[in-house]
Amino acid sequence: MAKKIQENIKIDAELCTGCGRCSEVCPVDAIEGEEGKPQSVNVAKCVMCGQCVQICSAYDSPFEQYATSRSQRLKERNMPVVKEPLFAAYYHGDFFKVKKRLADKKQFSMVQCAPAVRVSLAEEFGMPLGSLVPGKMVAALKRLGFTRVYDTNFAADLTIMEEGSELVKRITEGGSLPMFTSCCPAWVKFVENEYPELIDHLSSCKSPQQMAGSMFKTYGASVDGVDAREVYSVAIMPCTCKKFEASRPEMKSSGYQDVDAVLTTRELAYLIKEAAIDFNALPEESFDKPLGMYSGAGTIFGVTGGVMEAAIRTAYELITKEPIENVNVTSVRGEQGVRKVTLDTGTLKLKTVVVSGLKNVIPILEDIQRGKADFHFMEVMTCPAGCISGGGQPKMLLPVDGRIAYVNRKFSTYQHDEEQRYRKSHENPEIQDIYKKFLGEPLGHTSHKLLHTHYKPSR
Repeated sequence: MAKKIQENIKIDAELCTGCGRCSEVCPVDAIEGEEGKPQSVNVAKCVMCGQCVQICSAYDSPFEQYATSRSQRLKERNMPVVKEPLFAAYYHGDFFKVKKRLADKKQFSMVQCAPAVRVSLAEEFGMPLGSLVPGKMVAALKRLGFTRVYDTNFAADLTIMEEGSELVKRITEGGSLPMFTSCCPAWVKFVENEYPELIDHLSSCKSPQQMAGSMFKTYGASVDGVDAREVYSVAIMPCTCKKFEASRPEMKSSGYQDVDAVLTTRELAYLIKEAAIDFNALPEESFDKPLGMYSGAGTIFGVTGGVMEAAIRTAYELITKEPIENVNVTSVRGEQGVRKVTLDTGTLKLKTVVVSGLKNVIPILEDIQRGKADFHFMEVMTCPAGCISGGGQPKMLLPVDGRIAYVNRKFSTYQHDEEQRYRKSHENPEIQDIYKKFLGEPLGHTSHKLLHTHYKPSR
């Protein structure tokens, strides 16, 4: 089982032309092979971010004859019958696994949707790049047969409650500093692979995906009066590495696998198309409560700098006990690269670093190892523009389209943030309620059991 998951990202040697585009974007130099010859993935190095899948331009041409048939390729990739080209770099899907479960009318399923999916899904149906469609997405999921349609954004708010509290505790009471975000599974895997001596710097918080899965099979199950074993938990993600994360042995806080299956944005589009759902004509529908209500802070997790901004909105008020002057912390926003921002809280100058792209974080990690790091908190996203540019997002065939897509998805994300009644995670009424009724308090016994974990070296 573990080996299959480790090989989630593959390159079809029969289709690969050896152009080298995949090796150029790989953040960990996991693509190997001679120029002009088929490339392969070094499983030990690969962090499964899927950027090679996004950029690959070698495909099964209808004018060529191959030893492997198109139907065989679709089967190997766990893809339905599609008209789109099949590219050399690909990931294994969970399409049929989820479709089979949804066909069982007795199933009790709960699905969560990552913030980056609602600004990209519509592109698969001919709508403008970056279209914001949370309501249509909900409507589609309900028509596919999911019993409860919840939102990863709720769990993002939950993450900020725990992560913000953890940061304040490390600063005031002692702990490994700087603290690293742990929302990006490819980043976590990179630390486990290459910098195991820095694992204690990772926040012990699970990612929003895993927090949601844990809550689905505990609190969510109790709300509906069902046993946890009856709940089928599905996550819709822009990220290919989320499939690996869901299968980690640490992710069974509910007593079962907290997330049973992960579909990428593209796989959800396949499901919708195969079910002959007219996505563009769908009405706007709402996420189910209680695990579907979210703040603007939860929404911006999908862009680089978003986790940091969301954390600052809450951490500032945890430290000062006063409202933050401006919730729009624009200084942490951006794309590929490194940004350093100091927030003056009066009693503390909170020093933060936002990193997009794994290769950009290596010099910082080297400084930490040498004891030269002078900051408190660091967000790291593996993909160039954050989750909106994840490996499971709609594929852009032309680089110019990719650039436009990232700009538009980012714009829509911040627009969605501005539209929310609540802009800070700790102001979300359902978050407040779940602590009163179930979790107790951030970093408390129940939240520690369900929402936190410990990572370990990969080798």
